Amino acid sequence: MPYDVKLPDIGEGIAEGEIVRWLVKTGETVREDQPLVEVMTDKATVEIPSPRAGTIAALHADEGAVVPVGSVIVSIALPGDAAGTAATAPSEPAASSAADPDAQRWNGEGGAIPTIAAAMQPLSTAPADAAGIAAPGTRVQAAPAVRQLAKQMGVALESVAGSGPGGAITAADVKRAAEAGVASRVAAAAGAAASALAAASARSAPAAGRAPAAAPATAPGIEAAEAGRIPLRGLRRRIAEHMRHSLDTAAHFTFVAECDMTAVVEHRERLKPQAEVLGVKLTYLAYVVKALIEPLRKYPLLNSSLDDARGEIVLKRDLHLGIATATEEGLTVPVIHHADRLTLLALAGEIQRLAEAARAHKLKLEELQGGTFTITSTGARGGLLATPIIHHPQVAILGVHEVKKKPAVVDGAIVARDLGNLSLVLDHRVVDGAVGADFLYAVIERLEHPERWLAEKDIA
Repeated sequence: MPYDVKLPDIGEGIAEGEIVRWLVKTGETVREDQPLVEVMTDKATVEIPSPRAGTIAALHADEGAVVPVGSVIVSIALPGDAAGTAATAPSEPAASSAADPDAQRWNGEGGAIPTIAAAMQPLSTAPADAAGIAAPGTRVQAAPAVRQLAKQMGVALESVAGSGPGGAITAADVKRAAEAGVASRVAAAAGAAASALAAASARSAPAAGRAPAAAPATAPGIEAAEAGRIPLRGLRRRIAEHMRHSLDTAAHFTFVAECDMTAVVEHRERLKPQAEVLGVKLTYLAYVVKALIEPLRKYPLLNSSLDDARGEIVLKRDLHLGIATATEEGLTVPVIHHADRLTLLALAGEIQRLAEAARAHKLKLEELQGGTFTITSTGARGGLLATPIIHHPQVAILGVHEVKKKPAVVDGAIVARDLGNLSLVLDHRVVDGAVGADFLYAVIERLEHPERWLAEKDIA
């Protein structure tokens, strides 16, 4: 009998995972500990290794499927197992990708979520052939990935003629049917609109000698044709769920203040050669993280979470600071644990390491857990301000925006200074606006005068 691999318990509180990308296919020989599949949870994307050496007998879940912990996701025929040689025909998920190259783009073959540009490619205009449509009561031949595409595009598979091997329906067939359906709906709507216009014209015929009013360029009620659809899955789906939950739960309140970063810019320029020797990219973000430490201790409500179920504010002893990081798949938030124990250059190095690991999908599960406060920055493209969404159940997030030279009044004179805005978003259920303002100005005070608190021991 094949060896069934179940989705393991891969983290505290994790009840399910999403199949992001299969790293093997049916019939492939695998060694022990070889990665089989990438699975995404609420915390991280992890690779599930093979517990046995053998041959992949079957894949039991499509890419994009959400499966509960303990479910069988793949079966492996072990060496010497008679079933191993018989069960090497490609399973439906693998067959769908091989039979139709278009299905790879639409269904995530290779693990990459389709790009907007790919999804916007024009649909095929080849007419569907009525021959080959499944007879009533006959099971339609279509791989699960094709069935999923048909569901997304609102196409009934029973009415589609299959052009694949043995009359199987491919993704291209589904797209042609979808386009034909859109075209017929547009034509029907145009006909209905034309009839309505004609009737209206007859009811209000123009006086003799007067030219009738021109018809509108676009008839009302005609629906724009879809150019394509992108599955909302993987990290993007997790982000959508988490952000919606945060907005539905926390009472977001934003406070924005300007910060003169001139002293930090000068300090950074002096320190950059030392950082480069260590292979560290010293950014303004490292200064911001370092400047947060004492204010978070002084205003502990900012370093807390809200237990909604028990109605309790949970104050945190440790300072575990999340750094929102943009990746190709979406935003992820790796955590610098015990940030208060690190020097400025150590913080810069950790920010750099975590960002690189996030973009290379190499973050460990524990590097995404335990955050108590989050900082988000888009670097030079930070703009004037933003209103970030709180990383619930945390109660605050700090947005760091573009630093650039602007005119400022200093000692009665207009001079050029390096200015930037900081936006603090609070859960107003826990933190009052006045407390948040005091906290943010304490951070700004430190950034405007780094020489007052950055001793040599705090730097390297």
